[in-house]
Amino acid sequence: MMRLVLFGTSGCHLCEQAEQLIHNYLRADFELMIETIDIAEFEQWQEKYAIRIPVLYHPETQNELAWPFDQRNVEEFINRLSND
Repeated sequence: MMRLVLFGTSGCHLCEQAEQLIHNYLRADFELMIETIDIAEFEQWQEKYAIRIPVLYHPETQNELAWPFDQRNVEEFINRLSND
């Protein structure tokens, strides 16, 4: 099972859009586990992602998909990770 992290924060409308795009993909692929991390709760993530959220992150390879992205970008990112 592939694990991805979505970095964002509460009240971020772009983060909500990103989460919806990812959940649309999850309906078609149940081999994914998405963990949502609120960067406001972790200083290390605030420093790294404060002006870049939302960011979809693959911890195993450290690949990132930073905003702006659309449904196609999400699918391509996940497919690329699956093929590595």
